[in-house]
Amino acid sequence: MTFAARVATAASARGRLVVGIDPHPPLLAAWGLSDDAAGVRAFGLRCAEAFAGEVGFVKPQVAFFEQFGAAGLLALEEVMAACREAGAVVIADAKRGDIGSTMAGYARAWLGDSPLAADAVTLSPYLGYGSLRPAIDAARDSGRGVFVLARTSNPEGAQVQADGVGQRIVDDARADNADGAGTVGLVVGATRDHGLDLDGLNGPILAPGLGAQGATPADLAAIFGTGGTVLPNSSRQVLGAGPDASALRSAALAVRDEVERSLG
Repeated sequence: MTFAARVATAASARGRLVVGIDPHPPLLAAWGLSDDAAGVRAFGLRCAEAFAGEVGFVKPQVAFFEQFGAAGLLALEEVMAACREAGAVVIADAKRGDIGSTMAGYARAWLGDSPLAADAVTLSPYLGYGSLRPAIDAARDSGRGVFVLARTSNPEGAQVQADGVGQRIVDDARADNADGAGTVGLVVGATRDHGLDLDGLNGPILAPGLGAQGATPADLAAIFGTGGTVLPNSSRQVLGAGPDASALRSAALAVRDEVERSLG
């Protein structure tokens, strides 16, 4: 199955909302969990339990796990496996980007046979879009996907994404998606007018910024239209309902339903 087909199947069955799994210290404390590998493991597994069968996409933030070294990465492996077993498409938010054999190593880690392999991974193209080729090829070969940063939701991003840079990334992704597999998605923030021509991308758009960063479900149609596969990401808005799994599930469903009404 191509990545485009996997995304379409998950979105049709469970909606387009992406819930971030971001166990940052204040949330761990609010959930009564320790700020260590055991805490982030418990946090992630609670999310997997809460979202099982209801949320189509989850996005673990890799940094919150890898800060604890080998034990943290093992926790991430367990969390991603639990989310996949629950039927979610897992997007590893790792923002990897390098050249040559190093990029190939990242591709094997996140898109190959590694225990860390996800359904998709976020990539940074600022060593040149072409430097991402090992990851794009690995994703295509395995029916996985990548999400390349194009126009992010943080204000600092404008420093390197303006003057046509973001559009060139879109154009390169569009060319890679000409085969219809939808391997290359883009990260385009939902917090401001992106100014990009996304027509004919033929790949999904991961749209961070929903909730705590200020974007609302009602903004999505205005920013992205109702065509294509936009996958809005909400993290703190949903996670703040924890640690009770039922409350987490209810919060995710409420945001998911708002998203679906907005995008139609």
